[in-house]
Amino acid sequence: MYSTICSGALCGVSAYLVSVEVDIDRGLPAFCMVGSLGNEVRESKERVTVALKNAGLDLPPNHITVNLSPGDKRKEGTAFDLPIAVGILEAMEYVPQGATDNTLFLGELGLNGEIKPVRGVLPIVREAAERGVTQCIVPKGNSKEGAVIPGIAVRGAETIKEVLTFLTEQDEKNKEQWLQTVRVDAEKLFEKRRKENYPDFSQVNGQESAKRAAEIAAAGFHNLLMVGPPGAGKSMIARRIPGILPPLTLEESLEVTSIVSVAGLLGEGESLVTERPFQNPHHSISQAALLGGSNIPRPGMISLAHRGVLFLDELPEFQRNVLDSLRQPVEEHKINICRVNGNVTYPSDFMLVCAMNPCPCGFYPDVDRCRCTEVQVKQYMGKVSGPILDRIDLCAELQPVDVISLHGEKKNESSADIRRRVMYARERQRERFKGTGYRFNADIGPAAMEQYCRLGEEERKTMEQLYKALRLSARAYHRILKVARTIADLEGAETIGTEHLLEASFYRPSAELWG
Repeated sequence: MYSTICSGALCGVSAYLVSVEVDIDRGLPAFCMVGSLGNEVRESKERVTVALKNAGLDLPPNHITVNLSPGDKRKEGTAFDLPIAVGILEAMEYVPQGATDNTLFLGELGLNGEIKPVRGVLPIVREAAERGVTQCIVPKGNSKEGAVIPGIAVRGAETIKEVLTFLTEQDEKNKEQWLQTVRVDAEKLFEKRRKENYPDFSQVNGQESAKRAAEIAAAGFHNLLMVGPPGAGKSMIARRIPGILPPLTLEESLEVTSIVSVAGLLGEGESLVTERPFQNPHHSISQAALLGGSNIPRPGMISLAHRGVLFLDELPEFQRNVLDSLRQPVEEHKINICRVNGNVTYPSDFMLVCAMNPCPCGFYPDVDRCRCTEVQVKQYMGKVSGPILDRIDLCAELQPVDVISLHGEKKNESSADIRRRVMYARERQRERFKGTGYRFNADIGPAAMEQYCRLGEEERKTMEQLYKALRLSARAYHRILKVARTIADLEGAETIGTEHLLEASFYRPSAELWG
């Protein structure tokens, strides 16, 4: 007695289909599983055996062999419980032949026969739809997550008995009453997206230069560093940046939701992440937690911040090796994690926003309040390596807010006002980079600088003077050009002007702080 059931597995944030083959034959009673299996998958035989027994379906005293194909790819997780159980039931002829054709099964079994939610349903269902599978049976808690994928019927099941009843029902009209098809209109969901709960920029008094830097960073998806004393508003500004970024598109939302689903952080019953991610890890975070990893690689904070903001507060307090490990992901927008069991790649296209004090006590260069020695200041600032600093596009230096700004009657700009300008600049970039693979000015590579950041004779001389005066590296030189291109886009200018270059250079780290 032999059966084959379709299931799926994860490799990073991508998925592939798995064929669960079950054979029941005469011989000494045994339950053997093969196919490059992790510990969680190997434990599946115990969960399946007890779950079927408690559902009133005892396994025969025969030799049961289960193979998960392809055998050269490592399988992890508990999602194979349901397809293994269904495969056994079909091989035992409880399920009619052909009832499982063109159907994908996913789910973890409880010992009482309950089907529990699993991670990574969205990318697996998406892969199944692209491969021509017409139906998926998943845990009820994951049904809305999978139902956002068009072109495939997704049914949510609570128990193995429900699945068995559904598969043995001969009347197609009655099948729907046992396991209903879940429908989620993703486009409609976006139209009715819940009101964003981001705090508003109108609550930030003073710090006009830092707010301008945040606007430029959001418009071109540039990396931003804010330096200032405690209480100056660095964290306030950082937490408001997601509110001035354009809303997620449907494709971006699917990307973000896939990562959250693979990490197992998508709430039960949720279908889509519709807000820009904002990740704010504590400075004690480990390298593996930030980048992703462990024995079974999972997405780290930089991947959970994909298409959003990664905010590193108290930057010098992070371990030096943790900060330096960000060099490659910041440049390449992805992270490759290599382990003995295989390699996975996670996307990490995030906007890096950092905040720090200018010295250990936080009040340098205020000689009346700062008690740090010159050596202490240099050691503290030196915790941020030159290569990381070189990857920062804008550096805003904040000063203490004066009491007039706190009590002033001047109405501050709202996040909605700033977002309109940001979206205008983004639209100009979208038109400029159509068909090129670039999306933002921050993405422009060295080979394309001459095409998109062309300078006139006067602007070229200005950049030569800035290059010598600021002692720029080649990377910093290009970053000034890209920031200037964004400033020009915000103003609607076709070409980069001298005023744009000077403003961009103003946001380079000062020699007074960094030496």
